[in-house]
Amino acid sequence: MGTIFLADTIYGKRPNTVHSEEMVRKIGIECLYYITHIDNVKSILHNGILSHSEISRSDLQPSVIYNQQVIDRRGSKTLPNGKRLWDYANLYFQPRNAMLYSLVCKYQNTGKDLVILSVKKTIIDSKHGVFITDGNAANHETEFYALGDLNESAKQDLFKRLRKQIDNDWWNREDGSKRKIMAECLIPKKVAPSYIQGVYVACDTIKQRVNDIINSSDTLTARKITVAIEPKMFFRPDSRSRIGKKISLVNGDLFFSRMQTLTISVNCVGVMGAGLASTAKYRFPDMYVKYQDLCKHKKLAYGSLYVYKRESSVFADLADEYVPLEDIESASQTWFLLFPTKEHWRNKSDIDGIERGLQWLVDNYKAQGIESLAIPALGCGKGGLTWDVVGPLMCKYLIQMDIDVAIYLPAEKNIPNSQTTPDFLLSAVDF
Repeated sequence: MGTIFLADTIYGKRPNTVHSEEMVRKIGIECLYYITHIDNVKSILHNGILSHSEISRSDLQPSVIYNQQVIDRRGSKTLPNGKRLWDYANLYFQPRNAMLYSLVCKYQNTGKDLVILSVKKTIIDSKHGVFITDGNAANHETEFYALGDLNESAKQDLFKRLRKQIDNDWWNREDGSKRKIMAECLIPKKVAPSYIQGVYVACDTIKQRVNDIINSSDTLTARKITVAIEPKMFFRPDSRSRIGKKISLVNGDLFFSRMQTLTISVNCVGVMGAGLASTAKYRFPDMYVKYQDLCKHKKLAYGSLYVYKRESSVFADLADEYVPLEDIESASQTWFLLFPTKEHWRNKSDIDGIERGLQWLVDNYKAQGIESLAIPALGCGKGGLTWDVVGPLMCKYLIQMDIDVAIYLPAEKNIPNSQTTPDFLLSAVDF
């Protein structure tokens, strides 16, 4: 285990007194977070967020969301002071991390509803013995920082580094970002209820349940808590609507889709320099290498799409490495459909070429083994086409496919509600 203490011990000097929560605020960290099950909220409002050791000493029986492997791993981990992780309540600086992703995927269809508690940043300086980690505390590469032993300069450096680490919307194991985004604040024994200031939930139904719990509580803390709906925090789209039986319109990040096949609109010269393709290049370098090889050998053209049948899944890429994949539903392979919408990256997208590609998709999706599909609004980003033209054309073809299809609306454009209705989008369909 890597450990580090940055203390000013020259000539016996003690570290300067620093209000760490103010330092955290200045660099944009407004609060800390705790992931739990909704059934635990009532107890937490009365007893606080307890460490595993404190729970074991009590008669509480919380709803456990972590598997035994994760629990045991943390239980066997010791800090530089000889205590175990179990002796600390763990808070995240960034809740939208690999662990939450694993839990959301695991419990999406089981009725286990997750919530995220917002904890005041003042907790950092409220107790002696607080530790800050530069990543997942259970990982052997993670370093621990005893906050009370850091001088002002060391604290500033630490929190600035944490800000850079957690300000990500994607992560991977190779560059360490999966571990780093899970940086923790470890609080001895418990976080008192008075430090809880809010609850984040994924949808209105869960919000109502949390409000019912809060309203039934007789604590002063409960009356001050706000509840906010933040679907993106739980890797859900901002909105979703149904067009026909199999097609849905989605506002969100296509790369967090649960569909088997993700569509990338590309040119035919091997350049992924902007828009969705640029994001795909960064997040899936193996797909980019394959794409360049296809362009080099002239295997991509209008009406000639390519299905890159990747051996691994997005789930495996993003999930916490200590959560077994068998615990995550639909953790199968993630494929990529490379869909040419223009010849050269300098060109505008070609609507006729897109239609030829859609016809290829209808003719070949079964033979290719495509079981579900996420697809962007083809040509509507950097391609210069408009949704009022592209939307009905896509639906005309996609409705012919007997699989679930999610069309991701252009993120950079405000689409009128009148252009997202079934009547508008299915106007070209011959029923």
